Amino acid sequence: MRVVVCIKQVPDTTEVKINPETNTLIREGVQSIVNPFDEFAIEEGIRIKETHGGETIAITMGPPQAEDVLKTALAMGCDKAYLVSDRAFAGSDTLATALTLSAAIRKIEERDGPVDIVICGKQAIDGDTGQVGPGIAVRLNIPPLTYVSKVREINPEKRYIIVERLMERGKEVVKSSLPALLTVVKDINTPRYPSLFEMKKAAKKPLIKLTFNDLGLREDQTGLKGSPTWVNKIFSPELKSVSGEIFQGEPEECVKKLTQRLLELTKGVSL
Repeated sequence: MRVVVCIKQVPDTTEVKINPETNTLIREGVQSIVNPFDEFAIEEGIRIKETHGGETIAITMGPPQAEDVLKTALAMGCDKAYLVSDRAFAGSDTLATALTLSAAIRKIEERDGPVDIVICGKQAIDGDTGQVGPGIAVRLNIPPLTYVSKVREINPEKRYIIVERLMERGKEVVKSSLPALLTVVKDINTPRYPSLFEMKKAAKKPLIKLTFNDLGLREDQTGLKGSPTWVNKIFSPELKSVSGEIFQGEPEECVKKLTQRLLELTKGVSL
């Protein structure tokens, strides 16, 4: 089994900065963390390898500093990692990101062999769209299994997987052929914490960089040029103090005062 886990480095929520010219997040030099949902994806990818053998490969798209999240994935137990990084990718929306990552996964298949399962977190906390995972599946022409809360069975010989999907009103059991793409929710497992020994061991594992020239894409397929959606304006909402009134006295007296005040506020308002 060969599993590819797509992860993302996201800005710490207390350190979000915006480029005023492009209306995109400034990632360089900003304190960042592993996207929380991706930690569950990493863990599940490693568990699949531990059960069925093979290897687990982590991949991320971002600036050079995104290498940090790959080191975390390697320390947790991934066998190798790919950093998809180039100035040409800057400003990619979800469509351009999915296209770029799918091209990178094809490159991984050329180098390492066929990929059986691709795993993503259900969404990234800096965008909350949940679009990239399914977008990758479409471009790889494989089934997308979203909101997976449990992997029930994987049969590498008969080439199928059975999962539970977390729905609004319960769970859905789905059987799919392999290869397939999973987006996972936090209910699926508890991510492990790498030991100091595993962190040191991770430094010796392969970390390969893929650039724009490696993927065979056109300039109009990625980055801002390849993004059909864009942010017209972005700003921090203005904090406004909310005034209020306090009615003191006996309950019956306060109710009368409140009723009178509400009548005054709604005077002339049609309901």
